Amino acid sequence: MCGLAGFTGFSNNWELAERANIIQKHRGPDNQESWSDDFIALAHQRLSIIDLSEAGNQPFHKGDLVLVFNGEIYNYQALREVLVKEKQCQFNSSSDTEVILEMFQHYGSECLDFFEGMFVFAIYNKKKGDLFIARDPFGIKPLFYTQIGQAFAFSSELKTLVDVPGFNKTINPKALVSCLNYIWISGNETMFEGCFKLPPGHFLTYSKDQELSIKKYWDLEDFGQSYSKIEEKEKIREIEKEMESSVRRHMVADVPVSSFLSGGLDSSLISVLAKKINEKLSTYTIGTNTKDKKVESMPDDERYALKLAQKYKFDHHVIKISPSILKDLPFIVRTLDEPIGDPAAINTYLICKAARKKGVKVLLSGMGADEIFFGYRRQKASVYALIFNRLPYPIKSLINYVVQLMPVKIGAKGFKLGRWAKRFMDFAMLPPEEAYMRSYSYYDPDQLKMLLDKDYWPAIDQIRAEHKDIFNSKFKGDYVNQICHTDINMFMVGLNLTYTDRASMAASVEVRVPFIDKKIINTAMSIPGKQKYQKRESKYILKKAAEKFLPKEIIYRPKASFGAPIRSWVSKDLRALVDDLLSEKNIKKRGIFNYNYIRNLIEKDRKGLEDNAYQIYQLLTLELWFRAFIDTENIPFETSAQPSTQPH
Repeated sequence: MCGLAGFTGFSNNWELAERANIIQKHRGPDNQESWSDDFIALAHQRLSIIDLSEAGNQPFHKGDLVLVFNGEIYNYQALREVLVKEKQCQFNSSSDTEVILEMFQHYGSECLDFFEGMFVFAIYNKKKGDLFIARDPFGIKPLFYTQIGQAFAFSSELKTLVDVPGFNKTINPKALVSCLNYIWISGNETMFEGCFKLPPGHFLTYSKDQELSIKKYWDLEDFGQSYSKIEEKEKIREIEKEMESSVRRHMVADVPVSSFLSGGLDSSLISVLAKKINEKLSTYTIGTNTKDKKVESMPDDERYALKLAQKYKFDHHVIKISPSILKDLPFIVRTLDEPIGDPAAINTYLICKAARKKGVKVLLSGMGADEIFFGYRRQKASVYALIFNRLPYPIKSLINYVVQLMPVKIGAKGFKLGRWAKRFMDFAMLPPEEAYMRSYSYYDPDQLKMLLDKDYWPAIDQIRAEHKDIFNSKFKGDYVNQICHTDINMFMVGLNLTYTDRASMAASVEVRVPFIDKKIINTAMSIPGKQKYQKRESKYILKKAAEKFLPKEIIYRPKASFGAPIRSWVSKDLRALVDDLLSEKNIKKRGIFNYNYIRNLIEKDRKGLEDNAYQIYQLLTLELWFRAFIDTENIPFETSAQPSTQPH
């Protein structure tokens, strides 16, 4: 896990590369180096995980090729053996970095078909003067890029690009509407026009003639047209085997590997399987104070995590989260690069920061299981909506009327039944695709129009069309797997992987995700939806597979989210900040929002009539993002960095 950047066509390529090493130093505190020739300057920040020696430092040179790489190739040792035996390759290091370079040398872009892991890498051919950049199939690792006239720049983080000469800071309406609607940005655009993310499963080429080309090299098969006829018991055994194999792959490292442990199914399964490989496994859990739990009204993760830790003798650590972290909100917003309104990013940062203080460089996460095995409440609720819609209209209307009278909070006590019932009625009477989009949208189209200036209204239709295209692109006739496929392409990439990368790397920690693996996802998506969700049980197949490894108390416990107690914070600890940042003066200054609509959101939340905490928190996040990325001439950054090699 590292950071990288490259600059070509600027008058100060080398200076920009050196600056990138400073801005992104947290991604690779072990070593920062730059290299340049007359065409390009490359920068790399190294977090040493595999081959801790200087031989693994980057930019990595071999023959005419120069490589910068962020990520891990878990099967690099097997690939190295093939290269030595069949291609007579000689290696100067024991790193996966050199394996990538040799694979590209011998197989070109087809090398991507062989890699098992998470990665973004850029290879520059000094002789030909062209650049090749690739991103892993699921977008676990990030890559931002922009073309400015005859100049081109790319980096692991957006903050590295915003001050390059000529960067366009015009706000992208589609991205802004997306970040309000979902609280994260969908697709491959960014908040700035002309700046993009390389899509997952794609590679990019850039030549000395300033020609840029992007091509897809991997896509998920549409099993909806050809489900295998494997019996349920065989599919369960296949999942058992693949999970053990995936966790083993993800344990490849020359440093100790630790694990997140929420006490839920996914992280518990990962931790128990990891313990088979590392007897001294350390685990990390977030703890919340009693008052905040009361407002959130959610299951107690800590209790389950502690039970599991005691049973399996993990070296267990609980990191308490409190409102004091909110003083660092501007730092967290800037760290995330994009206005992301999910406080789970705070949890990730705190766990990684605490683990790093104990010398941990690598953590395993259970992320991805809900997306591929159908585990989210909103997914299940969308199936219930199909049943609800069969009721006569008068009955549906009566139920809706009663639900709207239910409170979501009285004083300091939250009512999740009222919260969930109102959320369900937001989408229960919509057609299936629209219902699913609305299940994780925070506004309907009319509400977005009341919130936003008319200039942003066309973008509302754009994000709706984007969702519809993805939802209907595969697994037609299998509503459950259409939902899973949509979440893989939108929610998993746009939110979960995005905040995890930025928050963990801010603490100089690598997070690995064994569920987000080509073999696991191919297996999961080959299971018909009716097997994933049956007997009113979400993640049915995964839960059955987990029975081999975990107590049923953990497998079948009530589901809890990984988020921070944002409802409690918005109603109490963030109250003054809400009134300040979302004041009439500040809102009107932006020229984007309807202040009266925002004030109404706030008042209804405070009276317990509506659950608007996430909308309010995202509006706070967005205002802080504007102050960090738009209002400032130059983004502040550290002024110390390790010496780099001089250009030649």
